[in-house]
Amino acid sequence: MHATIDHGGVDEARQASRWRFYRAVWRWHFYAGLLVLPFIIWLAVTGAAFLYQDAIDRSVHHGLKVVPVGDARLPAQQLVAAAQGRHGGSVFVYTTPKRADASAEIGLVDAHGVRQVVYVDPYRARVLGALPEHGTLSWTIRRLHSLALVGPYARGLIEMAGGWAIVLVLTGVYLWWPRGRRGGVISVRGKPKQRLFWRDLHAVTGAGVGAILLLLALTGMPWSWLWGAQVNRWANGHDFGYPAGLRVQQPMSQQRLADSGEPAWSLRQARLPESVVPAQRAGAAEQHAHGEQAPALQVADDHVEHSGHGAPSANAAHAGNEDHAGHLAQSQHAARHAHSADNAHADHGDSAGFAAPGRGAIGLDAAMARFQARGIQPGYSVAPPRGATGVYTASVYPADLQRQRVIHLDQYSGAVLLDMRYRDYGPLAKLLEWGINVHLGQQYGTANQLILLLACIAIVLLCVSAAVMWWKRRPSGGLGVSPLPADPRTLRGLMALLVLCGLIFPLVGLSLVLMWAFDRYWMRRAHADALAG
Repeated sequence: MHATIDHGGVDEARQASRWRFYRAVWRWHFYAGLLVLPFIIWLAVTGAAFLYQDAIDRSVHHGLKVVPVGDARLPAQQLVAAAQGRHGGSVFVYTTPKRADASAEIGLVDAHGVRQVVYVDPYRARVLGALPEHGTLSWTIRRLHSLALVGPYARGLIEMAGGWAIVLVLTGVYLWWPRGRRGGVISVRGKPKQRLFWRDLHAVTGAGVGAILLLLALTGMPWSWLWGAQVNRWANGHDFGYPAGLRVQQPMSQQRLADSGEPAWSLRQARLPESVVPAQRAGAAEQHAHGEQAPALQVADDHVEHSGHGAPSANAAHAGNEDHAGHLAQSQHAARHAHSADNAHADHGDSAGFAAPGRGAIGLDAAMARFQARGIQPGYSVAPPRGATGVYTASVYPADLQRQRVIHLDQYSGAVLLDMRYRDYGPLAKLLEWGINVHLGQQYGTANQLILLLACIAIVLLCVSAAVMWWKRRPSGGLGVSPLPADPRTLRGLMALLVLCGLIFPLVGLSLVLMWAFDRYWMRRAHADALAG
C-alpha cells in the first residue's frame, strides 16, 4: 500500500508562505521609505550640487578665486604680510594656488578666535577680499548635505537615513526580483494616470540605481555622527587607520592636524610631532660628546624617500657617574630655560591659542621650498608652527588618492619628521578613503561625476515615484500598509536582516525599535477600530 502525496497542496502552501513573506518585506520596505524618503531627496539634491564644488566656487566667488596670470609668483611671506596688513590677526594656514590663475588663500585668526580666509593675488600681492572660514558656497552646500548647519543631533538623522537606505535597497531587491515575469522588472507598464505605471517606474529605477545607492550609503557612513566617529577611533587604535609614520616613538604634541584644516578621514585624530628646540639639541649633543646615549630624534634625510616603515626613536640614557650627571643636569636646565624663553616669545604673538613660531624658525618661504623639493602636489596647505615645539605641516588631498600627502618639518632645522602618503595608510583606512573619494565624485574623474549625477537624479525620481504610488493606493484615514503575517515564523529571515543592520549601525537599531513600537501601536489601533466598526 503506497501513500499518496498531494503535491498541489504542498505547492499552494509554499506559495502562500512566500506571499506572506513578500508582504512582510514590503511592509518594512514601506516603513523604511516612510522614515527616510525626505532625507534621501535632500542628500541627492545637495550631493549632486557638491559634485561640482570647485566649479561652483570659481563661478560664485570669481572675484576672490580667479586672478590674471602674471610672470612669477611672489614669496608666500610677502602675500601673508599683505593679508595681515589689511585684516590683521595670526596665520593659521596658507593654501597655495591650485591653478596658474588661482589666488592664494591665507587663513587668519584674531584675538577673539574668529577665523577668516583672505584671498590674495599671488603675482601682485593685491588683497582681493575675505570670507569667514568655511564661508564659500561649496562649504555651505557641504554643511547642508550633512545637516551640520543644524547641529550634531541632526547629523544623527542623516546617519539613520544612510542606514535605512541600506535596508531599503536590500528589501527593494527582493521585491523587484523577477520570479518569471518581465513587466515591472525591465519595462514600465501602464500610463502616468495609473498606479501600475508608478509602481513599475519605481521598481525599474530602483533596480538601475540600487547598487549605486547602496554604495553611496556605505561610503557616506565614515562621516556619520556616531558610527563614523567610533569606527575612526577603533581603526586608529588597532593599526588599521593611521599611517605607519604616525606610530613612532618620537615626541608627539597635543596639537592635531584637524586644528588648522580639514584632514583626510583617516587623520582626524592625528597628532603633530614636536620640533626640537636648539637648546635641547645642544644638550643632546653635549651628552653624546660625553659618551651618553641622549634622547634622540632621528629624522628622515631630505634626500631619502620616506618609506612609511622606518620609525624615529627616542631613548633616555642613564648618567654613568656623578660628574657626568652634573653635566646632564646643567644641559637639561639650560634647555628648559631656553624652551621657556621661546614659549614666552611665542605667547607674545598668540591669537586665541595660535602661538607664534619659536626664535630661529626657518620661516614660511624656506619651509615651502623644502615641501616643493619633495614633490608635493600644487594646491597644498601649510600650517605654521604653534609655539616653540610646533612644526611646519604641509597637507594636500587631491582627487588622485596616490598623491595625498602630509609632511611635517622641524621648524628650526627644516628636517623632515614625517612624510605620509596614501600607501602608508592601514588597510581599513585605504578602503574607506577610496570609498570617500568615490562618494565625492573624485576617484575616476569626469566619469565618476557624471555617474553620480545621474544616480542623484534617479534617486529623486525613485522617491517621487514612491510617494505618488502610495498616494494613489492609500485608503481613507490609513497608511495602506500590509497587515502583519499571522505566523511570526514568517518574519524570521526579515527580522534577522533588520537586527543585523541595527547591530552594525546603532542609530538604525534605535530607530528600528521605535518603528517596531509604532507598528505595534498602529496595528492595535487599527484592530480596535475594526472591532468598534
